[in-house]
Amino acid sequence: MALSSQPFIFPGTQSTVLPDPSAFFAPHLLSNPLPTNSFFQNFVLKNGDQPEFIHPYIVKSSLSSLTLCYPSQFHNPAFIYQTFIADLTIRALNNPNPNAPHVISSFDDLSVTLDLPSSNLRFFLVKGSPFITCSVIENVAISISTIHAILQCSPNGNRTKYTIKLNNGQTWVLYASSPIDLSNDVSSITSGVFLGIIRIACLPNSDQTSEAVLDRFSSCYPTSGNAVFKQPFCVEYKWEKKGWGDLLMLAHPLHLQLLSAADSSVTVLEGFKYNSIDGELVGVVGDSWILKSDPVSVTWHSIKGVKEEACLEIIDSLNKDVAALDSKGISTTSSYFFGKLIARAARLALIAEEVCHLDVIPAIRKFLKDTVEPWLEGTFQANGFFYESKWGGIVTKQGALDSGADFGFGVYNDHHFHIGHFLYAIAVLAKIDPIWGRKYKPQAYALMADFMNLSRRSNSKYARLRCFDLWKLHSWAGGLTEFADGRNQESTSEAVNAYYSAALMGLAYGDTHLVAIGSTLSALEIHSAQTWWHVKEGSTLYGEEFTKHNRVVGVLWSNKRDSGLWFAPPEWKECRLGIQVLPILPITELLFSDVQFVKQLVEWTLPALAREGVGEGWKGFVYTLEAIYDKVGALNKTRSLTGFDDGNSLSNLLWWIHSRDDEVGESDRGSKFCWFRHYSH
Repeated sequence: MALSSQPFIFPGTQSTVLPDPSAFFAPHLLSNPLPTNSFFQNFVLKNGDQPEFIHPYIVKSSLSSLTLCYPSQFHNPAFIYQTFIADLTIRALNNPNPNAPHVISSFDDLSVTLDLPSSNLRFFLVKGSPFITCSVIENVAISISTIHAILQCSPNGNRTKYTIKLNNGQTWVLYASSPIDLSNDVSSITSGVFLGIIRIACLPNSDQTSEAVLDRFSSCYPTSGNAVFKQPFCVEYKWEKKGWGDLLMLAHPLHLQLLSAADSSVTVLEGFKYNSIDGELVGVVGDSWILKSDPVSVTWHSIKGVKEEACLEIIDSLNKDVAALDSKGISTTSSYFFGKLIARAARLALIAEEVCHLDVIPAIRKFLKDTVEPWLEGTFQANGFFYESKWGGIVTKQGALDSGADFGFGVYNDHHFHIGHFLYAIAVLAKIDPIWGRKYKPQAYALMADFMNLSRRSNSKYARLRCFDLWKLHSWAGGLTEFADGRNQESTSEAVNAYYSAALMGLAYGDTHLVAIGSTLSALEIHSAQTWWHVKEGSTLYGEEFTKHNRVVGVLWSNKRDSGLWFAPPEWKECRLGIQVLPILPITELLFSDVQFVKQLVEWTLPALAREGVGEGWKGFVYTLEAIYDKVGALNKTRSLTGFDDGNSLSNLLWWIHSRDDEVGESDRGSKFCWFRHYSH
């Protein structure tokens, strides 16, 4: 069963702020939902001429040409970025319409096909291919230009391979499916009339051994690629290929960590490597990969349980927090902040269950019904959820009229964050009130499907996995806003919360498939956070300078790593830590399972708490992590807090601290992701 759109959709609306997708998508694609956070999003926004990182190359399409860059990196203590330089630009000679836009003729999980119709060129842009593959559809002459000087452009004996050396030290190799005649001057190469396949690759490190690898695999090219969820905690990549021989692709560090040699008929070429901001990209031969994650146990309550002697303190706090719930006193109309408030209340219900203080649950249930139902029924006057069909998804009432409202929710920014908080509240309410859950199940599933639809069917109402990048294995948040550095994501913990909450909803509704998919995406998001956002001392991934000054990335972009946040400067380290922790949940323990790193992160952050004006709410998240290795110290600090984040509470902090181990060694990496796995070994 696919997680596809349900019969229920929210009332329709006509957004006034969304771009027109018909400018770049082929007409046959426009009747289906379209991607809004994809790795090629810049290609379909505004003029379509901002670059995207199609590993290992930055690719830019502009004025009927495609420009390739094998990027170098710029490092300093505050950020890292990949520098775009027009290494090679490919176009057709004698183009009758050189200003014609490109067209996206197809796309899937792992690739996008970009056509230059006026040039008769089609590019198969497949993530992780060391080659850029161009299909020359009709007889045309090709031009390849560069901002560098061309030192050499020499053919092999039958003119199906050319070696191109530039004065910046790069060597590029061009392969053709049939003989091609190339001539060059100092900055451009031109061909005779050609029809067929051209493949171009940069030689990593200008290494002759690498050239032999490219030669060997130059005849087999991928045209598309999909990811298949075969079973829980397992993703299979399948590429469609043409030509002959075996398929050569590149794997990033997390791929290599998860690649299951026992299940995949692949060969890893350890010595064949490209550099990238995401780490070394290593050659893998094979057109099908199996990626397997450690299993993650999605639980309503804490993994290890609350100490019995601590229950009274938690109950006392619960009584106060529940008594303060006031549905009529909520002033925010923002989908994000409203979602945080209702999820905060839902946490109180599960904490009450865990400490057997069921007396407060009726009051929590009433609060949740009073606050959630208006959003699901469309009776919340100030805002609400609506369906728009241009791109295919849910927008808010405010977001449909103002692209800046609800943090850009109306232009598909942060959907998994906002809806994730709503799903958490809905899951808990469906658990404690199954009759309510059955009544509102269609709305609950419609919200979930907005960012977790798995269907590829043409009658689907929502884009496939709106936020999740199945090649990078984490989510993006940027939506339909053009950014020079590509998509971005700030809060990995809120991304984890989205898929975790969907899995909880599956538990509430007895939907094992939703539990499996939500758990799997949670596990992959956790792996990615630990790989690319958590900066461990001594790590070589981001270079010495950035690593020395940072323990966590602020905003991670496709082409950049930034120490700053959308809402705070780099020196506000408590905010950087907090935005990667909130909301505090049972699964937070798995996200921060490396105790040694947790201690490094907290010790890096603590001096920032001495700054004047540090919010009490942010301090609470620092103490959350401190409790992992110093329970007593964190408890004392937490008891002295005078305020809490709007999605957090004293009850939640006390629950968290009292469910930590009294002592934990730095070597404890929290490997017990799954109790069955723990006990069956």
